[in-house]
Amino acid sequence: MTLTDLADATGISTSTLSRLETGQRRPSLELLLPLARAHRVPLDDLVGAPDVGDPRVRLKPRRVHGRIVVPLTPHAGPVQAWKILIPGSQVTPRPRAHEGREWLYVLSGTMRLILGTRDLRMAAGEVAEFDTHVPHWFGSADGKPAEVLSLFGRQGERVHAGESGAQPEG
Repeated sequence: MTLTDLADATGISTSTLSRLETGQRRPSLELLLPLARAHRVPLDDLVGAPDVGDPRVRLKPRRVHGRIVVPLTPHAGPVQAWKILIPGSQVTPRPRAHEGREWLYVLSGTMRLILGTRDLRMAAGEVAEFDTHVPHWFGSADGKPAEVLSLFGRQGERVHAGESGAQPEG
């Protein structure tokens, strides 16, 4: 394909194509898209983008403090996401405090949250967010299992910021 043929197919001038070819002009997305279409190749192939790999997170449940904890984020980062399966057994609450900030969303069942001097019952669909420096504990509210989504940020900032590598605490 000649530059003239490519210019006709893409609507890009031959002078612009020539400058792109010699490296005198940096390609923009506006130029790359019609070039990819004209050559019938994906944009990633045209620009030599690396393979993305498999984006799925491999869930590896483990038992932590009598609960099944499923990490939902593959790498340590500002926020860690966890699915926590709380057993239906009744246990004696042992509130703990630690660095961080936690956000809890009850997926199913009823959860009991002790937060400082407050003793709360949370049903499916309810959310709590709190500073984990406040002594806290959560477990089953009614002797039946509950499922909770937890977002935990290590630095005590709002859930959208911080640093983590920790396991969920509760």
